[in-house]
Amino acid sequence: MKNYEFWFVVGSQFLYGPEVLETVEARAREMAQELSLSLPFPLVYKVTAKTSDEITRVVKEANYREECAGIITWCHTFSPSKMWLTGLDLLQKPWCHLATQYNQAIPNEEIDMDFMNLNQAAHGDREHGFIGARLRKPRKIIAGFWTDASVRSRLGAWMRTAVGVAVSREMRVMRFGDNMRDVAVTEGDKIEAQKKLGWQVNTWAVGDLVKEMNAVTEAEIDALVKEYEASYDIATDNTAAIRYQAKEEIAIKRMMDHEGCKAFANTFQDLYGMEQLPGLASQHLMALGYGYGGEGDWKVSAMTAILKAMGEGGNGASGFMEDYTYHLIEGQEYSLGAHMLEVCPSLAADKPRIETHHLGIGMNEKDPARLVFEGKAGPAIVVSLIDMGGRLRLIVQDIECVKPILPMPNLPVARVMWRAMPDLTTGVECWITAGGAHHTVLSYDVSAEMMRDWARIMDIEFVHISKDTLPEKLEEELLVKDLIWKLR
Repeated sequence: MKNYEFWFVVGSQFLYGPEVLETVEARAREMAQELSLSLPFPLVYKVTAKTSDEITRVVKEANYREECAGIITWCHTFSPSKMWLTGLDLLQKPWCHLATQYNQAIPNEEIDMDFMNLNQAAHGDREHGFIGARLRKPRKIIAGFWTDASVRSRLGAWMRTAVGVAVSREMRVMRFGDNMRDVAVTEGDKIEAQKKLGWQVNTWAVGDLVKEMNAVTEAEIDALVKEYEASYDIATDNTAAIRYQAKEEIAIKRMMDHEGCKAFANTFQDLYGMEQLPGLASQHLMALGYGYGGEGDWKVSAMTAILKAMGEGGNGASGFMEDYTYHLIEGQEYSLGAHMLEVCPSLAADKPRIETHHLGIGMNEKDPARLVFEGKAGPAIVVSLIDMGGRLRLIVQDIECVKPILPMPNLPVARVMWRAMPDLTTGVECWITAGGAHHTVLSYDVSAEMMRDWARIMDIEFVHISKDTLPEKLEEELLVKDLIWKLR
């Protein structure tokens, strides 16, 4: 992760005189310093803007500086919005409008006209809000007292969303082979994805990967196996399979790093020259922050990397997931998510085990090693990006993960069980109505609000399935959105 930061740009004007402006600047610096102590990224005070030229200069600099992931604006006093017009129109970074004020309460004995002239955020933020609405710029509006925990929490979540935007705009995806034959939902318009989201999606031959694997040394494999032993329980005697996965991981990582890629996709239908589908290799790469998509699904691989970057510490509990089967006993309705091999250990409730089992699908010559574990309990989301033809749609569903209600001793894969919102059958109907894929990103620490903000910034359609969603209302919503997006 880069050392991202956010810029604090405060609005005022010359009308109030130098003493007021000095106070505004001092307070803005204080707020930036105090907020930085509890935010995931530094908030850097940049300017108390009083002219159009000042605003335009700081916006141009923000656009140019890679470490600046977004700007947060606040109008301490009344800041005429026409002077913001040129600068905000040029803005290419995420924008959050913090509608707050320096003082928490109205001071009954002290309030006079001097106080009113200095503390005009209620006045200034409305003027500032108008120009954002007039420009129709994507922006996050967070209102409340700046020291409140809820305000800081929302600011921090928006910051992580903005970092997800920065990661998206630099995303490169390495595809080994094409997507699984005859599958529709893993297809998509790569030109539109690059135009809207910044993704560069290209293919590399499996033969190139095999060549890179052949160059991996035994010493390199030894070192990676030690990492496996430190992180996971070894529950197999088949050390050759583990070492082969290490060889695959080293080769894939080397190729991705050389090309600047943060995500990759492969398919079990194209393993020419390889003995095993990368299982443990893909899982450990996801644990390092790389994105992955099975069956050639490049969209979910990029989204996995983005959600991981948006998570806590820049590599959160998010991972590639697939809906596999349902438990439809009345009162115990659950989804079981898994995949053949590749589920990220960041989702695990306990220390994962390395096991080796036969994989009865694909072109595996030998049994692949993989991590086996149960997922954590707790609230989460599943995310699917689909191509609707002419536009991209991001679908997010709220879920409640549970400890699997069955031990499933003969299922040798990582698995997560959850209750879909608003309930399993209604949630499935809504998901299918919206066109959601069987591949998703499951995340414990990225919220639906963060994904809505991300979609707004990227200018793509957003659909949220929550505890309050009704199928008939969702159908109406999708119909209206279909008409709106066709007119855009």
